[in-house]
Amino acid sequence: MTSSNAFYAQSGGVTAVINASACGVIQTCRKYSDRIGTLYAGHNGIIGALTEDLIDTSLESDEAIAALRHTPGGAFGSCRYKLKDIETHRSQYERLIEVFKAHDIRYFFYNGGGDSADTCLKISRLSEQMGYPLQAIHVAKTVDNDLPITDNSPGFGSVAKYIATSTREAALDIASMCSTSTKVFILESMGRHAGWIAAAGALASETNDGPPHMILLPEVPFDRQRVMNHIDATVKKHGYCVVVVSEGARYEDGTFLADAGNTDAFGHRQLGGVAPTLAGMVKQDLGYKYHWAVADYLQRAARHLASAVDVEQAYAVGQRAVECALEGKNAVMPAIHRDSEDPYSWSIIDAPLEQVANQEKFMPAEYIREDGFGINDAGRRYLRPLIQGEDYPPFENGLPMVANLRLERIAKKLPEYHL
Repeated sequence: MTSSNAFYAQSGGVTAVINASACGVIQTCRKYSDRIGTLYAGHNGIIGALTEDLIDTSLESDEAIAALRHTPGGAFGSCRYKLKDIETHRSQYERLIEVFKAHDIRYFFYNGGGDSADTCLKISRLSEQMGYPLQAIHVAKTVDNDLPITDNSPGFGSVAKYIATSTREAALDIASMCSTSTKVFILESMGRHAGWIAAAGALASETNDGPPHMILLPEVPFDRQRVMNHIDATVKKHGYCVVVVSEGARYEDGTFLADAGNTDAFGHRQLGGVAPTLAGMVKQDLGYKYHWAVADYLQRAARHLASAVDVEQAYAVGQRAVECALEGKNAVMPAIHRDSEDPYSWSIIDAPLEQVANQEKFMPAEYIREDGFGINDAGRRYLRPLIQGEDYPPFENGLPMVANLRLERIAKKLPEYHL
């Protein structure tokens, strides 16, 4: 029996554990080497497939592949490149199939968020229309935690742990100096439409009375007067106020607090920094001394502080993606199912991509505090298990070690393609 080849690519913003999913995919493909030939990785995501820029992962040592599990970033290169509408840009999708045909690729593993799920679904449908047997499996990944069906998204637990830890540490700093220095500290987290990451800041304290004293979520319309009143009252009560704000905080009409007026490759509004915007309001309305920080890429790259649960789940969805393909499944996404909350346990289910693509999961109202400035006990019960456990990378000379890959390309067989 001849074996066909496989293709793996990373898409969108990376996470601390996306390479753990890559490790799961690659090691599982190697386990079934009698059924899967060579696994190629797209250099810079789907762009690598379009331009036939393919990495031969079979040339990587077992040790290097194992090291992916504790390496942050996107080891094979990721990209923010959204394939156009299939009806008007069919040639792009046909090009992908041409590349797959040229290299006998019959398995397609796409590691990304909601847009990637949509791409995976479209490629699956087109391959059927063109009569080319291709099994397209989506490997879930997003720090935003906004994928539907799955209980949580691989990548989120580690960001949540980072934000909660940073909030606790910064709050201790502010508390120690507030009598003569900073009164208000603002930490900006990622989260354009869903407030999951900002909400995780609440885990910094065991009670709703401790820092962070306020969390501003995209799901709760921003009311400047109410926010300023709450900050002022908190400073007068505690001597300081710690605020965690999602980058997607917005007014009642949907306008972002920090809309920069531009859009990115996916058509998303570019945000100009909500933390300094909010700090400016504090200065203007209250006159308190303030500091602000933007976690930015640090929160999604902090593999040294990854959640052990997140690492295990990221690996598991990569492993299951290959098993799904070998079972003959197509257009599915391995998803995490919460079997029990206390004690926490989980399993993997297979979600149809039709129910995943172009869908977003927002912070549910039943997790949000009545005043809108944080989360309640139900929200804490959901979040707390996801940040549990430590999975430290090995260290050398005081710094975390990372995978050292060869990233060798294969010879191209098709004419050059221009994006």
